[in-house]
Amino acid sequence: MTDVVDSDELLRRMQRARASARQEERSWRKRSEQLRSTDPEAARDAAVRTLAYESVITVLDEILTPGKHSDQG
Repeated sequence: MTDVVDSDELLRRMQRARASARQEERSWRKRSEQLRSTDPEAARDAAVRTLAYESVITVLDEILTPGKHSDQG
């Protein structure tokens, strides 16, 4: 059964998701940089994951703060 969530709780959950995505993005970026010279294939994989988290952050930013990324295109 699904719980009903009010708008404030939904906003808090999205903010936590954005913070988590930012942390993961930083982690994957760091991993990519560390692996660049020793394991280029793993570094590329980490870079792709970094881009995925950047995309998630962009979407959540647009939901939480509309127009923030409107100058990009």
